[in-house]
Amino acid sequence: MAEAAIPGSGSAASASVRQAVPDVNAPIWRNALFVAPYLFFFLTLLVVPLFWGVWLSLHKADAFGIGRFVGLDNYFRLFRDKIFLQVIGNTFYFVLLTVPALAVIGLLLALALNRNARTAAALRAVYFASSVLSVTIVTLIWRTVFIGNFGLLATVYGWFGATAPAFLSDPKLAMIGIAIATVWWCIGLPMMLFLSALQQVPREIYEAASLDNASRWGTLWHITLPSIRRTFVLVIIIEIVLQFQLFGQAWLMTKGGPNNASKPIVLYIYEATFIKWDLGLGAAASEILFILIMIAALAQYFISRRKGEEG
Repeated sequence: MAEAAIPGSGSAASASVRQAVPDVNAPIWRNALFVAPYLFFFLTLLVVPLFWGVWLSLHKADAFGIGRFVGLDNYFRLFRDKIFLQVIGNTFYFVLLTVPALAVIGLLLALALNRNARTAAALRAVYFASSVLSVTIVTLIWRTVFIGNFGLLATVYGWFGATAPAFLSDPKLAMIGIAIATVWWCIGLPMMLFLSALQQVPREIYEAASLDNASRWGTLWHITLPSIRRTFVLVIIIEIVLQFQLFGQAWLMTKGGPNNASKPIVLYIYEATFIKWDLGLGAAASEILFILIMIAALAQYFISRRKGEEG
């Protein structure tokens, strides 16, 4: 004989089951332990120094400590300094020389080496090899190329009875020489990013284009470039952020000369902070560099995004 069901027992059992099963959408605060190490270094190495730099830029500070509060006086001093205005122009000039070159040359190399052949794989390694070198070795190589009278470039020009351009001593050519060395050094990263993007484009699209007798230029313009548009924007933004921070090449190749023609903002900050010991002025220059990088990167991002939406 079947046992009689106890009234209310089913609802009580279901309630206990619901209590036993945890809610997967409920926050579990102990999971924060997994991101705690990252948050610690993010705060101590990025956020805290950022606000500390702003605070420092508003004070008269030197190697002996922070002095009186001066407000925006350090910023006014910067914009009254002709050398600082010159180094801002130098930095923008360097970015204009390097960022488009890195993006275009990196894309062309990626298009040429986007194959499964062994030769293409070997050439990828060759072009990427320069990226793993230190700035000291890169500048040593290019000083050997550019140095007057005895450099490789002067030797090659001498074979034809010509005089090589003075990339390290001519104020008009110094930044161009540094840009050439930088493009050679940094070309590996944009090339690999473009290669990764090209390998994600479905092959079926290219097969359909070939069946429609599409030309190579048409395929590149209407299929390849739209497919890697986001990667192109990413490369531009990364290179803008990196090239605004020019320091090692300028310091080791020309020391910012001649006549400050190749001095970037970071080298100005280094001299103000660690040579003149004017920490407040160096902090103010650092904040201006941060603002310039942020504005340039955001402008490039929004312009590219708007073009993509219109297209």
